[in-house]
Amino acid sequence: MATLREIRRKLRSVHNIQKITQAMEMVAASRLRKAQEKAEKARPYSQKLADMLGHLTSIPHDFIHPLIHSREVKKICYIVVAGDKGLCGAYNHAIFTTTEKILNQMDPKKVELLLFGRKAVDYFSSKKWSIHEKFVGWGGKIALHEIVDLSHRLIQKYLLATYDEVWLIYTHYINIASREIRVEKLLNIDPLEHIESEKLTNYLFELDAYAIFSEILPHYCLTRLQSALNESYASELAARIFSMRAATKNAEEMIEKLTLTRNKIRQSGITRELIEITAGVESLK
Repeated sequence: MATLREIRRKLRSVHNIQKITQAMEMVAASRLRKAQEKAEKARPYSQKLADMLGHLTSIPHDFIHPLIHSREVKKICYIVVAGDKGLCGAYNHAIFTTTEKILNQMDPKKVELLLFGRKAVDYFSSKKWSIHEKFVGWGGKIALHEIVDLSHRLIQKYLLATYDEVWLIYTHYINIASREIRVEKLLNIDPLEHIESEKLTNYLFELDAYAIFSEILPHYCLTRLQSALNESYASELAARIFSMRAATKNAEEMIEKLTLTRNKIRQSGITRELIEITAGVESLK
């Protein structure tokens, strides 16, 4: 049985850990409010842009824009969005499991990864897949100009046929208690994918239609990439809140058990000393 000193030492340790988990939960909750607002405010804009593209694409044209045109797939880029830190439950593991299921069906020579998050870099660095680019320390800190630059480079690589497809693997934020892994094609763009045919509307082009597509399609690509990052960061924070809350509750239960054990040991020691004193008095008679 553990000694009273060991129990007290363990109690202090668990108390300290409980304070840390409570603080981490509060920090994550504070950051989630901003991240959630950012993710939710971007959704109507992104959806409206997708609707507009769907309408424009439904109109017959005498051209197919290169960003919409599909071709034989020889090289694919997967953008995997994970976290920089752990202590967020199964958040990172779920992303990696989904990605592995997809990659295991692919020829490693045809795949390149673009990784967001230190956890993703650590996980895939020991795998057979080629890593094209890494972004660490990005959560809540990546600037708009960095996303614009990345979007521009991905579009250029697609137009130059360096990549024939670009896919996003990220976590979509639903609410603080639920989220889901999404695998979506970023390039080539399929504007009609989520548009219902009865909602399509004809447009009258006052400018050159090709010029309009060349302006809108890159912006649509940027919006989807930015939205995926916003959704992922909000999901990570929500997962961390629940993880730290569970850890705090476990610490409380452990403190109760250790306190009970400590009291039992202390009571046992007092009882033993009383017996010894009583026995000593009896022996003196």
